[in-house]
Formats: sequence, structure tokens, C-alpha cells
Amino acid sequence: MSAANPFVHPQSSMVNILDCVHCGLCLSACPTYLELGTETDSPRGRIYLMRGLEEKSISLSPDVVRHLDLCLGCRACETACPSGVRYGELIESARVAVESQHQRSPSDRFKRRMIELVFPRPAVLRTFLWPLRLLELLGILPWVRRIVPLARLLPPLRSWSQPARIVAAHGRETQRVGLLSGCVAQVLFAETNRATARVLARNGCTVVTPRQQGCCGALYLHAGNREAARACARRNIDAFGADLQTIVVTAAGCGAAMKEYAALLADDPAYAERAQGFAQRVRDVTELLDALPLQPPPDIGPMRVTYHDACHLAHGQGVREAPRRLLRRIPGVELVELPESDLCCGSAGSYNLTEPEMARRLGERKAENIAATAAHCVAAANPGCALQIRAALLRAGMSADVRHPVELLDLAYRRAE
Repeated sequence: MSAANPFVHPQSSMVNILDCVHCGLCLSACPTYLELGTETDSPRGRIYLMRGLEEKSISLSPDVVRHLDLCLGCRACETACPSGVRYGELIESARVAVESQHQRSPSDRFKRRMIELVFPRPAVLRTFLWPLRLLELLGILPWVRRIVPLARLLPPLRSWSQPARIVAAHGRETQRVGLLSGCVAQVLFAETNRATARVLARNGCTVVTPRQQGCCGALYLHAGNREAARACARRNIDAFGADLQTIVVTAAGCGAAMKEYAALLADDPAYAERAQGFAQRVRDVTELLDALPLQPPPDIGPMRVTYHDACHLAHGQGVREAPRRLLRRIPGVELVELPESDLCCGSAGSYNLTEPEMARRLGERKAENIAATAAHCVAAANPGCALQIRAALLRAGMSADVRHPVELLDLAYRRAE
């Protein structure tokens, strides 16, 4: 086994592949296996393919690439695995190898290149969305959503304004926190960022949003571009500095990536130690609010709410109960458990753009489960999930709203005002 073999994760080894005992407990957790029922589209099947590639007993054929591409990277198999297989590391390493060794079709290369050029760059994304924003101002966008599938993914585009660089705590300051504004989040979910700053300030936190920050690197990691992800990590470590007690994230995928900066930069002598300290300070906003002596919110109800577990929050970070406790603390909210709440909705970063058919199937499955709850609102702590679920509900003709949990808390506070 060569140390240069790209199928070996920098912080892993062949041992991680061999940890899989092929027990099959991951099968019922895997979205693609549940939809397709094929062994090669299950976690243990893909691990078998990775082992064959590692041992050079099979080649990186188009069929093998297809099975690897269909993986959502949701890491539900890690939650189900009794052997502790770090599947997320394995699939990311496999994708690095795929992008370096496999020749994709021109159309596939163009699509993936456009995703890397547009979505991690808010200024570019805003430029692309200006025509749709104009259509919204003219009242035409709702009609466009009916006939253009991609437009269904978009939330309202009314405001792109971000929180002030520093939002002072109300009353006595208990801590200073840094807010990741995100890439897609700061363009399509600017209101979530503003709501986060308001809620944290109301509960004793001074919120700092560094202007020098950038993409968390998750989109690059999912696409097999590890070096670009490492560059993102270095930029954010520099931008947030060391004087902020907590780095708050409203996007599950970003939080999962940033909590792994220590592993990502472990072999960088200039950043390894700083990356470890940075990763230890990263918290999802629901984690932080759940730990605070929260100012009691006023009654918001009656509102029937169901909660969708974002994959990289539930499986990637192990955060499940904090968002639910937060929602239960809002008077008037009736929290109804969502069937298959932690099964991927099909968003998975840019998956709904690279694999639209499987993403659509999983979105429809999620919409059916939401319909069973009769909820007025779906709470989801990840922008990609919110986009995907909103589009699935629209296709199904359902009117349930989709919001981040912190937006519901902010709504309660603002109603009292």
C-alpha cells in the first residue's frame, strides 16, 4: 500500500476499510440502498469497492464511479455502524481519487466546475440570481417556479443584507461569539443570519461577523477538492482569530466541516495547532442556545411544528436533542416527531444538482413523511435541507412553511415587540 495512494485518507489507513465487518446494520440507514435495493449502492457495498480499488483488484470503471457518485455522504451509516467505521473519511478520499483519476464527460465536468465557481462565492451567486430577484420584485417569480424546476429550490429573494459586523449584547455581555455567514446562506438565507444575531444578542452574546471569512470548505470536500477545502480552513482560522469564545454556525454542513479542521490541517505545521483550537470552539447555533440560560420567549402559537434532522447535524455532529429542546421552549409550539426524521432529504450539499433524479425521489419521500405529521411548519437547521424540502413540498402542493429553528425563536421574540 503506497503512502501516495489517494484512496488512503490522510488521517486514516487501510485499517478503517477493514473495520467494516459487513454486518449489514447500515443498510436500513442508507438512503440510496432504501431507494434502489442494490448492494453496490449501500455503505458496505461501496466500502467493498473502495477496498478493491485500494488493493488494485478492480479498476476505477465508469460503473464504480457511478456507485460512488450516488452516495450522498450523509453519514447515517456511521450512526448505525457498531464497528465505528469512519465512512465519511473513506468516501471523501474516494472522491479525491475519482476526480484525479477518472475522466468525466464534458457536461458533467462543466456542471461540477460551475458549482465550484458559483456556490462558494456569494458575490458570484448574487450576480447569477439578480434576474430572478427582479422577477420576484415584479411578482412574476411564483409563476416561474411552476415551470422551471431549479427555481423551485429558491427561497424568497427579498433581502440580502447581513447583520452588522458587531451586534452588541442586550444588557450584560456573557460572551463574544463569531458568526459564520456562509456562502449560499448569506445570499439565500440572509434572514436566518439576521435572526441568529438578534436572538444571540437578546441572550447576552455580542455577535461578531468577520468580513474576511469565506467558504467553510464543505462543498470542495464533497467534490473531492481537498486542497481548496484546506485553503478555506486557513482563511477562516485567520479571519475569526483567537479572541472569540465560540464560533456559531447556522448550517449543519458547514459546522460539520469546520469541526474537522483539525484533521484537515493536521499535517500543516503553521496551522495544525490553531486548527485544533478553532474546531473545539465551533458550535451549531442550536447547541449554543440550548446551553444558555435562555430568556423565556413569548407565546408564538398555536403552531404545529415537525423537525427534520439535517444529516451533518445529527450524524456528522451528533446534535439531535438540542434543536428539539429549543423548539419545545417556545410556548405555543406543538412539536410532532417526523417519521424518518434523520433520513437524508436529498440535498446533500450540491447533490440535488449533480444527482437530480435520486434527490427528487428522496425529496418526495421526505414530503410524504411531512404530510403525515400535518405540520404547519418544518424546522430544519441547514440551508440545503430547507431548499430541498421547500421544493419537494411545492411539487406536492403542500403549504407547510420551512424555517430554521432559530427563526421561530426570533419570531416569538419579535411578536412580543
